[in-house]
Amino acid sequence: MKKIVVLTGAGMSAESGISTFRDAGGLWEKYPVEQVATPEGYAANPRLVTEFYNERRKQLLQVEPNMGHKLLAQLEKDYDVTVITQNVDNLHERAGSTNVIHLHGELTKVTSSRHPDDPRYIKELAPEEYEVKMGDLAADGSQLRPFIVWFGEAVPMIKTAIEYVEAADVFLIIGTSMNVYPAAGLLNYVRPDVPVFLIDPNPVNISSRRKIHVISKGASAGMEEFRKILSDML
Repeated sequence: MKKIVVLTGAGMSAESGISTFRDAGGLWEKYPVEQVATPEGYAANPRLVTEFYNERRKQLLQVEPNMGHKLLAQLEKDYDVTVITQNVDNLHERAGSTNVIHLHGELTKVTSSRHPDDPRYIKELAPEEYEVKMGDLAADGSQLRPFIVWFGEAVPMIKTAIEYVEAADVFLIIGTSMNVYPAAGLLNYVRPDVPVFLIDPNPVNISSRRKIHVISKGASAGMEEFRKILSDML
């Protein structure tokens, strides 16, 4: 079975109504990144950061996977599909994708603020638990913090992602600026003979000499077109 590896970014979830961070009107304009997405911001004001991610979780209850998510999940009927996502939402899973690697963490999980990457302290929240409060503690007695990889923190899942990319028969990029590393560097691990596709309605500046088949559409319309190309190609 052919291996399709997909790298997704904020544009994948934009049609579902999830606020993107970098576009005009995005979250970074309302909340300085230093305040809500760095270890220093959390140390300075853990309450603000906790409330910011509580709001992000509540938004998940109001949105649904879009057709792009669903078409991607449906590819699993015919192909071995791995989704590597920079998104922290759970829309890929809700659409039916079964092998999802979250590079930047998961919004629906919390962990120890002392040992954030220790699997013993990572906990999946039920929807009725999405409102995390100061004083809610992890199993090691530290304040629960979002299970999010913040700027300045290591990306533990990048090694796993690289292994999948190196084995890919087709590499697809959806809705990412390719400006955020180490995710943007994954393209460098795609074998030279492997076709690369990019779905994005906006121009994406990729510093690579390799040929990239660009589909200038949003996630849903782009996935429709990609699916047709794939059936003709494989």
